[in-house]
Amino acid sequence: MTQAHKSRPLVAIGWMLATGICFVGVTALVRTLGPAVPASQAAFLRFLIGSLFLAPALPQLLRARLQPLHWRLVALRGVLHTCGVGLWFFAMARIPIADVTALNYLNPILITLGAALLLGEKLAARRLGAVIVALFGALVIVRPGLREIDPGHLAMIGAATFFAGSYMISKRLSDDLDAAVIVALMSLTVALGLAPLALPVWVTPTPVQLALLTGVAGCATAGHYFMTLAFRAGPMTVTQPVTFLQLLWAVLVGALFFGESPDPYVILGGVLIVASVVFITFREAQLKRRDAGRAVEATKP
Repeated sequence: MTQAHKSRPLVAIGWMLATGICFVGVTALVRTLGPAVPASQAAFLRFLIGSLFLAPALPQLLRARLQPLHWRLVALRGVLHTCGVGLWFFAMARIPIADVTALNYLNPILITLGAALLLGEKLAARRLGAVIVALFGALVIVRPGLREIDPGHLAMIGAATFFAGSYMISKRLSDDLDAAVIVALMSLTVALGLAPLALPVWVTPTPVQLALLTGVAGCATAGHYFMTLAFRAGPMTVTQPVTFLQLLWAVLVGALFFGESPDPYVILGGVLIVASVVFITFREAQLKRRDAGRAVEATKP
């Protein structure tokens, strides 16, 4: 990343705002679709249609030379993301948009835990404290023992867990492969993984339902693209806090279009999770600057 990209924080914030709007658009469209189309079929059609948006990356995909390790990682990521997407669509049709958005913030927290447990990364006391606060935020949202837990909440926690594993593999693949290749492979493997789950429960979608799923695919593709532009224009310490606005948009869309009353517990839990994510992001940035400073000092005579 060049210095010119790093010095455009307002541009990064703008792209991240657009990203949040796109992702909330995805949840709103899936919420509108409802359970009329089975979750596995809706997810399959979303990725099948989304593959059309990735057609320009096909020549690059054909030129890519993947090693056996890459294929194993791609296959594993396809399995994890397939499970996550199926659970996400299931949850989205059954619980409020704000609940889905807030619980989805667990992704970076679970990635932090996974990196410590599976990759041996050090989990310092401050980061551990942030993780605990985020998990407490999830409990505030779900409130086990204080209300009947909807299967949609459990599905969303499961989706966040599977997505965390998928993103960890994506990070490993990004060391060797181009981003367009990684996204294209993910879309193809998830579509293939969902096909056996979708066919047994297949119902013929109406033109309106196909239009909604096309909108889902378009919003999701645009959101990932805008996110890439945001990361190029500014550091994570600038873009990460902006993701909190997704919860605000989700609450507003749920209230205005679906009659979902804002739940103060969901907002509180979401704030706790987002605060933890922001803290971990800023902490990582501080450590990188400190290490870079020490490296510069070490080179001085």
